[in-house]
Amino acid sequence: MEINVLGPLTASETGTSIVPSAAKPRQILAVLALNANHVVTVARLMEELWGSDLPRSAPTTLQTYILQLRRKLSAALGSVTGAKDVLATRHSGYQLSMDASAVDAWQFDQLTVAGYAAYEAGDAARASRRLSEALNLWRGPALVDLQHGTLLEVEVMRLRESRLAALERRLDADLAMRRHHELLGELAGLTAEFPLHENLHAQFMLALYRCGRPSQALEAFRRLRSGLVDELGLEPSARVQRLQRAILSADPVLDGVPTGAVVGVSSIG
Repeated sequence: MEINVLGPLTASETGTSIVPSAAKPRQILAVLALNANHVVTVARLMEELWGSDLPRSAPTTLQTYILQLRRKLSAALGSVTGAKDVLATRHSGYQLSMDASAVDAWQFDQLTVAGYAAYEAGDAARASRRLSEALNLWRGPALVDLQHGTLLEVEVMRLRESRLAALERRLDADLAMRRHHELLGELAGLTAEFPLHENLHAQFMLALYRCGRPSQALEAFRRLRSGLVDELGLEPSARVQRLQRAILSADPVLDGVPTGAVVGVSSIG
């Protein structure tokens, strides 16, 4: 079985799609996939589908949705028994028994862990590779084509933040490898998409400075500061202000990458 949630939901068994057409069974499949090999209780599934306003028929309707999913599995597997083994009934709920590595969200988590470990070990090239592999799994916003109840909303938020964190660390690794020219276009787009995101602006400022464009680096700082003051009534953090001062004084530390160490924006100041 292969299930993808980093974008529109897709799921297949032996090459046959097992994604239901109805919205609520699709939600159930997504929740079970994100909790592969763990029991998801009936109570949590009903909360996902209906929130706190449960209809009287909720338990029976949930069983109907589970049967619909099993029919999809049976058609793909050619076995009703096999479908019940894969989508198993447990004492308090249901469990999707499968190889967790066949879920793209699981692959993403594993690759990001490897990327972070490589970065901490000073291996910028390996960190960039692993984090790029993780980010390349994304085909759009997570579960973009599904309704989100309480469970999926939490998972989507977690995945969204994990994606952004992995992107920031990959950019740090690329900056450590002196890839500032290649990053300019990407960072210009990201700072436009996230106008109040300090770390992305700091990375953009550093890349611009290293490309011999200090005035544009300072303009990026001014845009960030204006947005923070106007929207939140806040000044940029001390770290970003130190970066601005380093650019103003053409501090040599902005160009230096110590041998054997990964130096990104986070090391400035």
